Amino acid sequence: MSSPSSHFINRELSWLEFNQRVMEEALDSTNPLLERLKFFCIANSNLDEFFEVRIAGLKQQIESSVIKRSLDGRTATETYQASSLRIHRMVDDLFGCWREELQPQLQENGFYFHEMDHLSDNHRIWVEKYFNEKVRPVLTPLAVDPSKAFPLILNKSLNVIARVERKSKRGLEQRLCIVQVPRVIPRLVQLPGEESEREYVFLADIISHFVESLFPGNKVMGAWRFRVTRNSELYVDEEDTDNILKAVENELRNRRKGHAVRLEMDHDAPNELVCNLLEAMELSEDDLYLIEGPVNPIHLNGLLEGDHSPELRNDHFLPAPSPSSKKQTDIFEVIRKQDVLLHHPYESFECVVDLLNQAASDPKVLAIKQTLYRIGSNPRITNALMKAAQNGKEVAVVVELKARFDEASNIRRAREMEESGVHVSYGLRGYKIHSKLCMIVRQEEGRLRHYLHLATGNYNPSTAKLYTDLGMMTCREDYGQDSAAVFNLLTGFCEFEGTKKLIASPFEFQSRTLELIQRETGIAREGKPARITAKMNSLVDKPVIEALYEASQAGVKIDLIVRGICCLRPGVPELSQNITVRSIVDRFLEHSRIYAFENEGNPEVYVGSGDWMHRNFRKRIEIAFPIEDASLKNRILNEILPIHLSDNVKAHLLQPDGTYVQLKPGKNEVPLRSQIRFMELAQDANKRSQAIKSLESVPAPEQDQNVA
Repeated sequence: MSSPSSHFINRELSWLEFNQRVMEEALDSTNPLLERLKFFCIANSNLDEFFEVRIAGLKQQIESSVIKRSLDGRTATETYQASSLRIHRMVDDLFGCWREELQPQLQENGFYFHEMDHLSDNHRIWVEKYFNEKVRPVLTPLAVDPSKAFPLILNKSLNVIARVERKSKRGLEQRLCIVQVPRVIPRLVQLPGEESEREYVFLADIISHFVESLFPGNKVMGAWRFRVTRNSELYVDEEDTDNILKAVENELRNRRKGHAVRLEMDHDAPNELVCNLLEAMELSEDDLYLIEGPVNPIHLNGLLEGDHSPELRNDHFLPAPSPSSKKQTDIFEVIRKQDVLLHHPYESFECVVDLLNQAASDPKVLAIKQTLYRIGSNPRITNALMKAAQNGKEVAVVVELKARFDEASNIRRAREMEESGVHVSYGLRGYKIHSKLCMIVRQEEGRLRHYLHLATGNYNPSTAKLYTDLGMMTCREDYGQDSAAVFNLLTGFCEFEGTKKLIASPFEFQSRTLELIQRETGIAREGKPARITAKMNSLVDKPVIEALYEASQAGVKIDLIVRGICCLRPGVPELSQNITVRSIVDRFLEHSRIYAFENEGNPEVYVGSGDWMHRNFRKRIEIAFPIEDASLKNRILNEILPIHLSDNVKAHLLQPDGTYVQLKPGKNEVPLRSQIRFMELAQDANKRSQAIKSLESVPAPEQDQNVA
């Protein structure tokens, strides 16, 4: 029997509550100032993506007259209206934070943002020269001709629109002109001066100030900044194309020209001008966001570059060394002795890079197979794979071309690998390849052994320093056979052979999840203790939520750690009174997925790449793997999960109404911030490692010659 819509939280509104928690990190005065600025930029960047994908999708449903309700019973129009109200309030709060807290405090610490009219004479001369030599040559002024189509405004481009006036035979005429702020020039221009002070002018303000010089014979009556966000979803019909790579490339060109979904504009722009732009973009007033602050503030991230102002940042963190950190360590030998659990970024990702580099040079390694979802700009993983191919190894890589907003980077890296001799494929039609899996085939003593790295995070050394993820290295034979079956599916045309240990979607991830939940439900109904602890990014799947409700009603204790979207309502009497949901937003992005089931004192723990969402269950290739080594399982059950559940500083508890309350330590409670605790554990490991190295470097005492 299907649950009523009142049992579910709206997906879009739940995501917006997540972004609220991100914004609160910018508002939190206990965070260092530049860290607050970082979260301010992240919250704005998150909204960009929300408009490009989720709001764009809602608008498409509305325009297509799709008659469908969300889990919580809303139509697309109702969800859009509720989201719009929430976002307008959020934007007001974000820029209020900028005006009232961040900008004044940045100025107190030597960061100045000048208006053009308030520059000193020396700075005014410097800026004029900078404009004429560096900026003006790359500008393309566009006149708005009422008799022609409105100029195409590219997605998320920052623009200056000016109202100009000129004399003609008919008298004074007014026209509109547009100048796109170039992306090839830093949006934040640093003025020359003392190193101790950092003085800036926004590039858009410089262009606005000198815009009259771009339209000789015209008088500028005013200039304002604006920005348009467009639908950025890729629409690739994989069934109707023989070359998926070219199809994605073609669609990427269209992304910048999709239907407009939002207009951001200076708050003091004339109403008539605003209405003209809304009409030209086919938008309504609900799509308008008047900004009192920098339009497109994401470029303020530039202030974070360099090693200046350490007192305004988090303390530097050094990850614990990887098992391969010692010189001459054979990482294959380490894995043969015992499965290795890696907890990033607290433990170094270098272990994964070392594994691939060692495999690339090892004459016993015959083949490497790997999935790549978000490759990123750091080339060390792909360099190792290319080196392996050049050394004669068989290297097969499955690249996901449709990893949202990483498509261009993935295409570029895929071509580089193909040119070096790597066999590159693009997975299965209709499914995103989201699994994180690397398999190395090595010849050892007359047999082939499979060495595996399975993980929750991407093979990206840069984001591995910023995201919390789990990975495991193993050479268990049954895991190796399962992984080989997965790669045969991804690179060939065979039917899936099934697996013994790994759980793969779209085949059985959802059904196995439901079975595990239902098993705990049955145990609880027998009057025995039953528990489920799960950590993920999002919880949306209706069958899983309903199974969790049933488990709660049977008496199963359920603790969920869900970073972002959660459509489940916890703490509702006679429905979910045994369920808690908490979210942790802190220095690192929580990204690991862990699923633990008590199983009558014989717990089963799974770690994997997929969330409990319909898309992960049905539209993606995901891998969840069991943790069978007793010491690793113990670490997850008795260290990692309990520390997350004990966080009373950065954790927020989801309420039945969909809002979140930040936890605070009680009178007799010790404050515990989970990420800080994990960093402390890593530092302890570093100290132990350094102590061992020191002992190893001490020469052995000379033996007394008189001793026989």
